[in-house]
Amino acid sequence: MENLSFQYPAWYIIFCLLIGLGYALILYYRDHTFREQSKHLNWILGTVRFLTVSLLCILLLTPLLKTIESQIQKPVIVVAQDASESIAAAYDSTQLDSYARALEALTERLSENFEVETFSFGDSIQHELNFSFDDKVSNISQLFSAVYDLYSNRNLGAIVLATDGIYNEGSNPLYQSNQLTAPLYAIAMGDTTPKKDVILKRVFHNNIAYLGDKFSAQIDLAAQNFAGQNLVLRVGKVEGGTVRNLQQMPVQVEGKNFFTTKELILEAQQVGVQRYRVQISSLPGEVSTINNVQDFFIDVLDARQKILILAHSPHPDLSALKSAISRNKNYEVSIDYADNPRLNPTDFDLVILHQLPDNSPQSVNLISQLNSKRVPRLFIVGSQTNLQRLNAAQTLIAIQGDGRNTNDVQAQFNSDFSLFTMDQETRQQLSTYPPLLAPFGDFNALGSGQVLLTQKIGNVSTGYPLLILGEVEGIKEGVLAAEGIWKWRLFDYLQTNTHDNVDDLSRKIVQYLSLKEDKRRFRVSLGKNIFNENESLLFNAELYNESFELINEPDVTLVITD
Repeated sequence: MENLSFQYPAWYIIFCLLIGLGYALILYYRDHTFREQSKHLNWILGTVRFLTVSLLCILLLTPLLKTIESQIQKPVIVVAQDASESIAAAYDSTQLDSYARALEALTERLSENFEVETFSFGDSIQHELNFSFDDKVSNISQLFSAVYDLYSNRNLGAIVLATDGIYNEGSNPLYQSNQLTAPLYAIAMGDTTPKKDVILKRVFHNNIAYLGDKFSAQIDLAAQNFAGQNLVLRVGKVEGGTVRNLQQMPVQVEGKNFFTTKELILEAQQVGVQRYRVQISSLPGEVSTINNVQDFFIDVLDARQKILILAHSPHPDLSALKSAISRNKNYEVSIDYADNPRLNPTDFDLVILHQLPDNSPQSVNLISQLNSKRVPRLFIVGSQTNLQRLNAAQTLIAIQGDGRNTNDVQAQFNSDFSLFTMDQETRQQLSTYPPLLAPFGDFNALGSGQVLLTQKIGNVSTGYPLLILGEVEGIKEGVLAAEGIWKWRLFDYLQTNTHDNVDDLSRKIVQYLSLKEDKRRFRVSLGKNIFNENESLLFNAELYNESFELINEPDVTLVITD
């Protein structure tokens, strides 16, 4: 349909015609210039002039030609069928065949007045009706998301959803359906009789545990219509084709719709990926016992590391350090002396050098050995430390002094430190600890480290580094520029009846310095350990060259065995 409109009232056209007529009359009949021409020619020219001027005036009224095209679209009706196994479990084959014919007849009748789009949802979304009912997964929220993406800008009239309402993947469909503006009509399927069932809903656990540590498994379980019954919850370890029972506990069902969370403490006794099985006893009349069992996996790591305290001579610090570090059973601590060593320092994951390097020639060779094997080290400066050799052995701190004179220094926490965190109580306690004995001189932190503690001499905050940590060319180092940490441990016990604050500080320092990076050049990982039989497996692989640059040129062959 077309429509001509003007910005001004339409009767203004009369004035436009009068203006055109007046212009033509004045030009061709009042002007003597055209009298010599024939009257017939003047009439023609006058008419053209009249039409031209009138049209120009009409155009000044801003005419607008509107064209309206109408296109009628039928409302879209989405018919979606749940294709999961739970539908087939409630009906026999005759009933399912009859239902399939009825739903197809419904879609045909709807298509007379509507644009009908059919879907099936289960393992995936299919743009057709699927009546095989053999999918392992039911994800209703995924269907709602797909409908929203496809038809949010269309005239969506209604959604007809045929399902039993049971979903085992995705979010709650009630929340996902809120974004759909079309009405939702449900075809209720499944068995409507009250079901009796015991269900292991979920097992919460850490993915990683350390050898010898205890770890927690929190188990959510539910029971429907079994009020007053007694259950037994068991956790076992899958070893080959058998399950070795580890723990069990009784559970009494309280109420018709029962839910509880139980916690079991297990111990990591073997290195590697360990498979555990949680089982809840079955009861007569259960609709299904498949959901009475769940497996989970724990990657047990052997994090035990060997720590060597290598000293110039006996000192109270040595015993204090060993006691603090040994509280963590993942650390095996040994003490040795540089003048007559029994142990090879390069066999250890971390070497704590107490008052080393000293003036002996062996200390120079010691640093060379540690460098060649890239062994992390922590220097503790004392009266026997050769400061020139210390400055040459590391690049964290430079100490200018002769080492013969000392200062009593207290510790102050540096808030800019970010290599690891410390709780507020430990930070506050550090400033109250007895002073340590540091060399007299100038201390300069170099750019390769972070200062954890600074020195306070008397009431003066010097800003000199007391404890500094860092990594240089892939080797982690630390320098404690004073001796006497044994006094901190005694004072901590005097104040709190524990050694927790000092031991926690020692543990974090050792953990940072001894932490091993993943140096594997080829790495393969899976997102999870348990997959459904119809689920795709996605392997993530990374390959690095000798400079640890990511590369992808070589071919990789993957073999999966049972």
